[in-house]
Amino acid sequence: DAKTTQPNSMDCAEGENVNLPCNHSTIRGDEYIHWYQQNHNQSPQYVIHGLRGTVNSSMASLTIASDRKSSTLVLPQVTLRDTAVYYCILREAHWDRRGCTCAVSLVGRRGDTVGEQS
Repeated sequence: DAKTTQPNSMDCAEGENVNLPCNHSTIRGDEYIHWYQQNHNQSPQYVIHGLRGTVNSSMASLTIASDRKSSTLVLPQVTLRDTAVYYCILREAHWDRRGCTCAVSLVGRRGDTVGEQS
């Protein structure tokens, strides 16, 4: 089964570009890398997804390594509103019923107190 790993948390300052890495060394050729953002007490919201190369959206960009074993979500010029939990998820092109494997990164502005995620 494919597994993803991410840093537990990242500190950043407003106005910085934030790079969120995700490792997925056992990714299969038919699996897309999806990123979601979850704010406190809200459902996860789709950010971006891709299969290979670099994908850009109005919110972020996703750069996928040529061997597809890792990827990086870039959040440009973050503000306090970007403080959230970010999920890196691998899914097949046609989502199946087996669910997904995911890991979590918590992004907080430098100096903020961010709660532990279990």
